[in-house]
Amino acid sequence: VILFLGEPKRDGIYLISGTDKSSEWTFPGLEKKLELAASKGVAGVLVISPTVSEFTEKYSASTTKTSLTFFREKKNVRANYALISHDMAKKILKDNSLIRLAKTSSSFTGKYFSKKQKIDFKYTEHREIVQSSNVIGVIEGSDMKDEFVFLTAHYDHLGIRNGQIYYGADDDGSGTVAIMHLGAAFAKAKAEGKGPRRTVVVLAFSGEEKGLWGSEFYSDNPVFPLEKTSVDLNIDMIGRIDTERRSADSNNYVYVVGHDKISTDLPLISEATNTKYTGLVFDYKFDDPEDPSRIYFRSDHYNFARKGVPVLFFYDGMLKADYHKHTDTVDKIHWSLYEKRARMIFHTAWKMANRDEMLIRNLPIPNGKR
Repeated sequence: VILFLGEPKRDGIYLISGTDKSSEWTFPGLEKKLELAASKGVAGVLVISPTVSEFTEKYSASTTKTSLTFFREKKNVRANYALISHDMAKKILKDNSLIRLAKTSSSFTGKYFSKKQKIDFKYTEHREIVQSSNVIGVIEGSDMKDEFVFLTAHYDHLGIRNGQIYYGADDDGSGTVAIMHLGAAFAKAKAEGKGPRRTVVVLAFSGEEKGLWGSEFYSDNPVFPLEKTSVDLNIDMIGRIDTERRSADSNNYVYVVGHDKISTDLPLISEATNTKYTGLVFDYKFDDPEDPSRIYFRSDHYNFARKGVPVLFFYDGMLKADYHKHTDTVDKIHWSLYEKRARMIFHTAWKMANRDEMLIRNLPIPNGKR
C-alpha cells in the first residue's frame, strides 16, 4: 500500500474531523494506519510525505538512525513501512497522474486505486538488546504505610541529534528535579518525626519520549499494589510559560489534567489545597481526552489512569517555543513560577498522603491511546 502522511485537508478543513482541527489519523496517525494495514493483511506500506518540503532532514535522516522497540508480551502488530519522497513515489508508480489522483479523487471520496508493480528493497539490519531503568525512591508511611501516593516524572529526553545536544531542561528536567526535591521534603519531615501516614513513592521513568515505555512497564509490573495506590501526581514540564497563552494570569497558572476523571475527590482536594497555600490559576484547557493535542494520553500518568488509579498531571503547555528542540535549555526556566508550582504539588501530595481515606474511584476511566 502507498499512502500519505496525515489526512486530507481542503479550504482549511480536515476531511475526517470536519473541522480545522486534525483527527487522530494525523496524530498519532501513522501508527493507526500501520496497525490497520496489518489487520488487512498488507505486506508493506510506503508512506509519502504530504509535501516535498516536508521530506527533508526530519524524515530522511531518521531512516539512517538507530530505532528502539519496546518488546511487550502482547504488542500491537503493525505493517513494515518506509518513508518515501514524491520523486521516489513517481518512480515506483511510473505515472505522476496517479499521485495527483491519490491526492484528489481518493482523498475526498474514500476510494482507492490499484496498480501492479514489483518493488525490490535491499537493507541491512543490526539488533541488540538495550536495557534502561526506572528509578524509584520510597518514604515509608506510618499507620497507612500499605497505601501509596506516587510522585512521578520522566528523566529521559532525546539525546544527541545531528551533533546537537537536546537538553530537555523543561521536558522533563523540571519534573525530575521537582520530584527529587519533593521526595527530600517528605524524607526530612519523616526524619523530624512528622512523616506522611501513607507511603510516598518517588518514581522517575525512562522511555517516556519513546512511547511512555517506563510507566507502561511499571503499571503492568507494579512494585506496589495498584489497588492500594491512592493517586499518581505526574509532573511533565512545569518550568516554562505557554507562548500561546494570552491571559493576564500567564505568570501564575498551571495546566491541570485528569482532575474530573476516575475520582470525584481529585478536584475537591487539589483546588482547595491550591486556594489555601499557593493561589495558582488552574487551567483545564487540555483536560478533555478529545482535545486534538491529546495531552491526557501523552505522559506517564496515563498508564496509571488506564489501570484505574486517580491521576493529576501538572503541565506548563510549552508545545511551540522549544518543545523537542535543542533550545529547551535551563536559562529559559521561570524559576519563581516553577517553585510555586512545585510547592502546590507538595501541598497536594501532603494532603493526599495524610487524609483518612484513599481517593474514591467512582468515575469511568477515559478510553484512548497515545
